[in-house]
Amino acid sequence: MDSSKKWFALYTKPRWEKKVSSILELKGVECWCPLKKTQKQWSDRRKIVEEPLFTSYVFVRINDTEKSGVLMTDGIINFVFHVGKPAVIRDQEIEIIKKFLLEKEASITVQSFQSLDENTKIKVNHGVFMDAKGIVVKGGKKKVYVKLESLDQVMIVEFPAEHLSPLF
Repeated sequence: MDSSKKWFALYTKPRWEKKVSSILELKGVECWCPLKKTQKQWSDRRKIVEEPLFTSYVFVRINDTEKSGVLMTDGIINFVFHVGKPAVIRDQEIEIIKKFLLEKEASITVQSFQSLDENTKIKVNHGVFMDAKGIVVKGGKKKVYVKLESLDQVMIVEFPAEHLSPLF
């Protein structure tokens, strides 16, 4: 594993996440477009389809010299910026998302961080997010919002409230 490579989030054209991921793979760039399975209803049938977990986001693991080449890829608008620099995503955040998506009964949606108000700080006591700290927003007995601060995104993860304990 090359320690000079870091994970970055790329902002893509709408509905281009899978295409961008395929193009980057053909270029030999390590990338990841997290997908979730969703049931869609048409007038005549229902179907399970894979949709991007983060709308208009694709993750790439590159070093600084590869940035300009990646940006020249069709469908990519720019890097996602945080505090004036391209957002570096910690390896552990990527691994947590990957592990959670592998769970059979994982229920996950994503919401923009800016649309939420902070409330109670919590610690997760069970499951893949064990020992993770987060903030519960908009109450509810089953929904917990886990901040991915480097993305300004929040994952909404549903699991029993008894798996949580407040932090004082």
